[in-house]
Amino acid sequence: MREDRPRNLKDMLAEAKNTSELMVDLAYAALFYNSEDFSEEVFRLEERLNDLVFDMRTLAILAARSPADSEQMAGILQVVQDIEKIGNAAYDIAKIVVKRLGIPPELLHDLPAAEEITSRVTIYPESTLDGRSLEELDLPVETGMRPIAVRSGLEWNYDPDPEDVLREGDVLFLQGPPEGVAEIFELAGEAPLDSAVESPGGAPGEALSELERAVDILIEMKNLSEVAVGLAYSALLYYDAGLAREVVAIEDEMDEMRYRIERWVLLAAQHIEDPPRLRGVLHLATASETIADCAMEMVWIVEKGEEIHPVLSAAVEESDEVVLKLTVAPGSPADGRTLRDLHLETETGMHVLAVNRGGRWAYRPRYTYALRGGDSLLVTGAPEGLEPLAELFGQELEELRD
Repeated sequence: MREDRPRNLKDMLAEAKNTSELMVDLAYAALFYNSEDFSEEVFRLEERLNDLVFDMRTLAILAARSPADSEQMAGILQVVQDIEKIGNAAYDIAKIVVKRLGIPPELLHDLPAAEEITSRVTIYPESTLDGRSLEELDLPVETGMRPIAVRSGLEWNYDPDPEDVLREGDVLFLQGPPEGVAEIFELAGEAPLDSAVESPGGAPGEALSELERAVDILIEMKNLSEVAVGLAYSALLYYDAGLAREVVAIEDEMDEMRYRIERWVLLAAQHIEDPPRLRGVLHLATASETIADCAMEMVWIVEKGEEIHPVLSAAVEESDEVVLKLTVAPGSPADGRTLRDLHLETETGMHVLAVNRGGRWAYRPRYTYALRGGDSLLVTGAPEGLEPLAELFGQELEELRD
């Protein structure tokens, strides 16, 4: 076991979870910017993830000293395998750019419509970001965008700390709601970037309509796969069978969506001069479905009522993004207001995964969704947003931290 890797299973699990999620973020960024450099970073992260997976399997086997231990370690090994498969799916997405499998312009123009997008900015001299630490800037709360990596020259920092100071020329990579992108560019002193391609020309015809339908489904699959993973980790953390069932329902829906994408792509191919450029759509659909499959496999432990090893829950709790379950207090600022009115992403850096009302979960609620007193929410995001989140929902900060 190399010295630069975490020395215990909990830390390894937390890092592996963070690494796989970063790989997915960077893989989609590679598509959006049509950047082989981004793809290469995903490939480098896969090597790191493979090392972690090997070490975790070794430690899990060594730690099993009894039949009871073996049963719990089997659950950990299942999650380890699924984290590895999520990383593999990100690798496949990144290969679309390197192998030039085809990225339809319609997809690039629709990616910003996804619920969360990955963006990058260059820090300009004497801008608001120049010379200030991430802790001081508090970007998740101020803009809703979470820093996920920083590049200084040829050096990459995949896990920026709050005390890290941004400097002129640094390239900052962030993830969050599309509405936070313009503010980030303004803070960095950079003009907003356009997507990697120009708007497709020509009058829209039936072929474009068919492809647009496939792309719309693909964006929905991207969003749903990310929700499925978030719900899966929440189900493990809270040992919630209801959440586990929601993950299974999402996976079933993803299967149907992939079948619909295949149909629309085949119809579109009849009217396109270069049908091979549609291969990227099919590869993306398969990768998104794989991620949802992994989420379903993770919650098998909860769904079947098997005992979860405490190391697994601790690793989920200590990862880069916190997962919280909270209740809307009657009369609180959130009571009766829509998610759009609350501006949760930009005000707290938190993203709503699901809302429970009357015992029924609604995942990925729209911005028009109005909250009511007594609603239970699952939110995920940067821990810096805990204080403003507590104020909005009428809860004590200590309640959220416990």
